[in-house]
Amino acid sequence: MKHLFTSKTPASRRLAGVLLALATVTAAEAATISLTVNANRRQTITGFGAACCDGAMCPYGTDTAPVKLLYGPTSKIGLNIMRMEISPNFVGDVIVPEWGNYDSPYDWNGSLPSAKIVKQRGGIVFGTPWSPPGEYKTNGSAQGGNTEDDNAVEGRLREDCYDKFFPWLNTFLKWMKTKGVIVDAVSIQNEPDWWVNYSGCLYSPQELVKLVKNHAYQLDRETYPGVKLISGESLGFTQNYTDPLMNDATCREQIDIVAGHLYGHAPLEYMKKSAVLAEKYGKEVWMTEHSVSSSDERLPNWHEQLIFAEELNECMLAGCTGYIYWYMRAHWAFVSTGESKYGDANKTKNRLLPRAYVMSHFSKHVTGSTRLTTSRDKTSGEGAALEYSAYIKGDSLIVMAIDTTKTAHDLKITLPYPVTSGTHLLSTGNETANLCQETPIAIEEPTKTVTVEMPARSLNTYIFIIDQDGTAIREVREKAVAGGPAYYDLQGRRLDKPRGLCIERHPDGTSKKVYIE
Repeated sequence: MKHLFTSKTPASRRLAGVLLALATVTAAEAATISLTVNANRRQTITGFGAACCDGAMCPYGTDTAPVKLLYGPTSKIGLNIMRMEISPNFVGDVIVPEWGNYDSPYDWNGSLPSAKIVKQRGGIVFGTPWSPPGEYKTNGSAQGGNTEDDNAVEGRLREDCYDKFFPWLNTFLKWMKTKGVIVDAVSIQNEPDWWVNYSGCLYSPQELVKLVKNHAYQLDRETYPGVKLISGESLGFTQNYTDPLMNDATCREQIDIVAGHLYGHAPLEYMKKSAVLAEKYGKEVWMTEHSVSSSDERLPNWHEQLIFAEELNECMLAGCTGYIYWYMRAHWAFVSTGESKYGDANKTKNRLLPRAYVMSHFSKHVTGSTRLTTSRDKTSGEGAALEYSAYIKGDSLIVMAIDTTKTAHDLKITLPYPVTSGTHLLSTGNETANLCQETPIAIEEPTKTVTVEMPARSLNTYIFIIDQDGTAIREVREKAVAGGPAYYDLQGRRLDKPRGLCIERHPDGTSKKVYIE
């Protein structure tokens, strides 16, 4: 959680990276760019979301306008994951804050109305503690510790209270269930590596391993079947917090989702490295908090929106299966606050902002898809002048293309299967008329090669329909079945490269659980 809307990765740093990349664009590339989409399948994307707050951890209470605008397959944006805080102190139906000056309600009730709507619309709700109850901690407070005080006591979970931690999470699960919300996942800790003067709790990587190894079995998965456990969400998605949990067999058995934030590190750096063991052992990888803000107190300009699109794209290339932004409602987020000082688009409260439409390119179309590799997959570093990614979902092939240059390009796409029709979804600026413009892509007969327009400074989603009359769609559906077993994860999603615990399904219909190294 951050009090300020500024990103810990300066916008100037990302801008410098883009300008450097711009200098490398050749004259040949400026004419027609060739992109090959391969049939190689990578991760399946669970979805996209945001946190239920719009002030320092303040939930909306009865104001459900943001989730109504953002969530569900029939909404304009299509978010499907909501993050909420598990507030530290629970007394009956009231959470009693020990510190801070936050507006009421600062409690589980505050997120409840929004959580209900998200669940009703088929979404996922997960909870993250910023701190366990103060009486469990070394400093006796939910506060992380005043970092400006030389005599401050670090707020850590006391080892003699390790056996109380997961029962406390069970209390949260029980309370939410009695209120009509089945929580899908719980995290261990928000930013365990960040000493803060607001609600927080420090853990070393070794302390997290000890907590999970010896006590995670106490998470009541029998009473709350399907609930997943999320690793500690480190500030910069660092391997020293993720790899120890994956390298320990007992911890690995308990952790379902490896998570982290992006402050200070681009997705294709630490996050990509943290995803290696997670992928090996069949775990999901979620980016659970980041803000991509403007450089001052104004609405983000269009270039900054494209930088956000690049972050989404790079997270997918890094192996991400779930991307959760920070606030839903802020002038640098998805829903307007009603403060005219940030610009005309923000002066009416609870209206969709341009960043929401940028997110919709991914949340409306990439959710539920499986990523395919391409000939131009970016492999490291920060934003480039041109970025791409590709996906398959049912009978659709989806190609994302981001152009931050001032020059329009033609994009010649070679696809793994013949396609018969297509749609181009285009965003070129912050004005509503320039967002998510939809036009058909003319394809006269089934083909694997399509040339499309990629306008200057644009975000593009190209959706192609695989040839239903040929053999391609049957190949997609029956791949890995003919002549041998197919493999699925525990959520029923087919795996082209099975690893870890998975379901082996044979052509005769029989299935069994297997572990594949």
